[in-house]
Amino acid sequence: MRVYAAPMEGITGYIYRNAHARWYGGADRYFTPFIVPGKKRGFRSRELNDILPEHNEGVPVVPQILTNDWEDFLHTAEILKDYGYDEVNLNLGCPSGTVVSKGRGSGFLAFPQELDRFLDRIFSGTEMKISVKTRIGRDDPEEFGPLLDIFRKYPIWELTVHPRVQKDFYKNRVRWEVFAEAVKLPGIPVCYNGDIFSPEDLEHFREAFPETDRIMTGRGLIADPRLAVMLNRSVEKGGKTDGETKDQDRFLAFHQELLEGYCREMSGDRNVLFKMKELWAYMIHLFPDGEKYGKKIRKAERVADYSLWVRRLVSEQEMLPAADTAFLRRQG
Repeated sequence: MRVYAAPMEGITGYIYRNAHARWYGGADRYFTPFIVPGKKRGFRSRELNDILPEHNEGVPVVPQILTNDWEDFLHTAEILKDYGYDEVNLNLGCPSGTVVSKGRGSGFLAFPQELDRFLDRIFSGTEMKISVKTRIGRDDPEEFGPLLDIFRKYPIWELTVHPRVQKDFYKNRVRWEVFAEAVKLPGIPVCYNGDIFSPEDLEHFREAFPETDRIMTGRGLIADPRLAVMLNRSVEKGGKTDGETKDQDRFLAFHQELLEGYCREMSGDRNVLFKMKELWAYMIHLFPDGEKYGKKIRKAERVADYSLWVRRLVSEQEMLPAADTAFLRRQG
């Protein structure tokens, strides 16, 4: 079973990827937060920093592109090729209203004829491998059948399917009966994405889809950075073992690398703490009585005060064997 780390805008940049790969690992590939291209320009500094080879040494990374303009896509793909990448991922899954209103991400799925022409252009315009991450439609799961008819026309390197429609966001159930149609695609490897928050979730999925050999996890991995390793173990693939580093010590080292990385990249405590607090919305569920510390962490306005409360949390609370992901299931 291959385990992929999903892209999450504002969270899974190169600082996070490097820290996770160093202290936890278990992910076979990391997908970058989407790059929004434009004609006749290079990357924004944030985008460039995220894909620079020297910022991703030893970390298997696939850049993701968000656009509905084939020329922009090919222009961006060529830049990425020059930086040494041989694969790009097309984002047809983002449910954000601002993205969808421009006909991008999962909003592009509502225009199948335009999508077909776009795919024809990009697949004929580059020799790079192109993978696709998609939802099953914008408004209705019935949209997925015609979309699959389009996808099967092209040499998609890998198709990742999140079986929700755009208007679901991350609510409502994932529709496994619709995902089952994707598994039948001839010649296209299919990856599953959606609500894999624990080894038990993976086992349940594998019972239903034993032929699917790759999954992608996003929110669950942010909530518990051990998750990829735990998923690997659940299929006897191995990974870092308990006892190499105590959970508390490993978590503190992981956290410190993140904090120092953001302090180097950003100016001012406020910007750094915004990034770290975004992570704590998920990671606080690693601790049984974390919320009382979480309030202090959220209120901290200086890195020094913030760090004090993080250290107190980790020293005074024993980490759970697995994150309590009930909050993610309520979201879904």
